[in-house]
Amino acid sequence: MYENPSDLLKQIALGEDSVLELKTVEFSGDKITGPHRNGMADELAAMANTASGVIVLGVDDKTRAVQGIPAEKLDIVEGWIRSISNDSIEPPLDCLIRKLAVPDEQGQEKIILRVDVPQSLFVHKGPNGYFRRIGSSKREMKPDVLARLFQQRSQTRLIRFDEQPVPNTSADNLNPQLWTRFRTVLSSRNDRDFLEKMKLITKDAENAVRATVGGLLLACDSPEAFLSNAFIQAVCYRGNERSAAYQLDARDIVGPLDIQIREACKFVERNMRVFATKAPWRIETPQFSMNAVFEAAVNAVAHRDYSIYGSKIRLHVFADRLELFSPGTIPNTMTVESISERQSARNELISSLLARCPMNVDAYGSRRAFIMDKRGEGVPVILSESKELSGRMPEYRLIDDAELLLTIYAAQPPQEKTD
Repeated sequence: MYENPSDLLKQIALGEDSVLELKTVEFSGDKITGPHRNGMADELAAMANTASGVIVLGVDDKTRAVQGIPAEKLDIVEGWIRSISNDSIEPPLDCLIRKLAVPDEQGQEKIILRVDVPQSLFVHKGPNGYFRRIGSSKREMKPDVLARLFQQRSQTRLIRFDEQPVPNTSADNLNPQLWTRFRTVLSSRNDRDFLEKMKLITKDAENAVRATVGGLLLACDSPEAFLSNAFIQAVCYRGNERSAAYQLDARDIVGPLDIQIREACKFVERNMRVFATKAPWRIETPQFSMNAVFEAAVNAVAHRDYSIYGSKIRLHVFADRLELFSPGTIPNTMTVESISERQSARNELISSLLARCPMNVDAYGSRRAFIMDKRGEGVPVILSESKELSGRMPEYRLIDDAELLLTIYAAQPPQEKTD
């Protein structure tokens, strides 16, 4: 939008509208006194809630005159915008900030700051509430309008969340070595056509080609660079209590989802104990069934709610149990009680892509050729193999309707087993 400076100046001359906001920047020493910080945050959030747009700092909104920003204060203004985007808006907003030199009415060169605000995957709240743009001004959203916007941008909309375009991405963010593994003999030989049919890329509201959420999660080397919550936080504790003072091992597991699954299993295998007895030959008993751990990790990355900003999967290993926290409630009409009997996919695209990923974990007892099957066997494996090993049934529990917690109990040393 307005990529050519002359096009931007022509639009500035026409004045503000739904996708253009003009602001004069005022200073007292090195302190920005105008516009007001909270008002600026509301403007940024309103634009992200409405459509992709541009905010130009250094232009009078009434006279449309290019006033510019002193060169020595440009970094101050840029830092101010970044601080507002990160600290004054919930969830934080990713903007593209550019410094441009343009002529004023007298032909003298002035420096302005251009802030590109993409239409967001999320609904953003400013310090004074939820706003959207109507024409050249922002308006606070009424409850019914806000509810509709939340619905449109949640996993309940007709286009599932994992199929939605991610702002500031393109097909170039996808690694061909990762997405070609999804090709079959029946797939299109045209790369663009294949990526679109597989829903790894799609067009956004501005008709620009973007990578989808699912495309980034399975075909990007670093999906966490665009979806900051798309990783597994793994921690191993000494003993049975959650305390930073007793951490034995900790790692943020990033990368494509199939790599996250593999590395999560390796983390558990590396940190769990294996008991050995001779009766009359050596018998080894691990604390956890790695097949059950594998199935749990697959379910966590495949079915978590990626639309919940700032929430990541948490994997905690203790001496007596393993806890796996997955963001989001149980999809559709499933309950904790029915989870072993029914199946429901929140993320159809992610599930279908994982079903095409070759098995990459040495999970004893698993006969999988691919990481995921869609027959609903994962939860029964978790329950049956874990109970057989430890004598205790794993437990699923909903926490504040925001997280699903799976607890797998560890096998005890043979001499400590009770009837």
